[in-house]
Amino acid sequence: MPMSIPVLLISMLLFFVLFFGIGFLLNMLLRMSWIMAIIYPIISIFIIDDIKLIQYIRSPGSSFSGLQDKLAALALADVLILLSGLIGAFFSGIVIRWLRSKGYQMF
Repeated sequence: MPMSIPVLLISMLLFFVLFFGIGFLLNMLLRMSWIMAIIYPIISIFIIDDIKLIQYIRSPGSSFSGLQDKLAALALADVLILLSGLIGAFFSGIVIRWLRSKGYQMF
């Protein structure tokens, strides 16, 4: 079933805000500006694929080929939603660095 434009835009906004907020909090607590941008690909793999993490270690060949098949089968709307989450994760790193350069000390 195709996704309507309003649902797509709301989903993109929600993913952006969700990962911006999580990234901002992690950046404040851990004092690592790009932690969410590093963790986000792992989270998106868990969203896309239903294979457990240990399977990527036990049988990497079949796990990564299955992931490649799932990535190729993603619809444009899914890709846009995941990219908006990645942009939110990067934007949280940019904002936290900007705030620290302006003199704000978070925790």
